[in-house]
Parts: sequence; structure tokens; C-alpha cells
Amino acid sequence: MRPKKTGIDRLIAASQASMDGLAATFREEAAFRQELAAGVVLLAVLPTLHRSGLENAVMVGSLLLVLMVELLNTGIEKAIDRVGYEDHPLSKFAKDAGSAAVLVSLLNVPVTWGLILLG
Repeated sequence: MRPKKTGIDRLIAASQASMDGLAATFREEAAFRQELAAGVVLLAVLPTLHRSGLENAVMVGSLLLVLMVELLNTGIEKAIDRVGYEDHPLSKFAKDAGSAAVLVSLLNVPVTWGLILLG
């Protein structure tokens, strides 16, 4: 086992790994690119809505949640694929659960925005 990095070296390595993960997911996952594009459109509309800082933060948070869940779902899918491509009920369960998490996070956006804008 290689020695673990500490302090600023660990922070730099962790930041680089995070950037690598974002870049790889952007490059390889159409769903991530689509969700990011939709989020950018909604972010562009946000200033015209004249909401409070807290309301804006919650609305932005709902968009970021979609991207976070998509990143985790992609990680689950890649890990399952690394193990093997054969059909297995546990692999299906893991991939379906990850996909369901993305769906729930996507449904959270219109609910959150609707409650704020119509409330």
C-alpha cells in the first residue's frame, strides 16, 4: 500500500481527483450533459425571478442535487460494469436504485421551484 498523502498534498490530490471525475462524467455521460444544460438554463432565468437570497440558494441547491446524484449514479454504474456485464439481480438492483435516485432528484426541482415561485 502506498503512503497516504496528508495536509495540502492530500487536498491537492483530492481536488484533482474531483476534477477528473467531473471531466470524465461530462465526457462520457449524455444524461449529465443534459442535466447540466438544463440547470444552466434555469440558472440564467433565476435573476429575473426576483427572489430572496435564501429562496435562490434553495433553488440552486435543487439543481446541484441533480448533478450530485447523477455523479453518484454514474459511479455505481461504472463499478457494476467493472465487475462484469452479465445479468445479475444485484447488479440490476444497484443500477435501478441509482437511476431511481436520479429521478427523485429531478422531480425535486419542479417541486422546489414551484413551491417557492407559487407559494
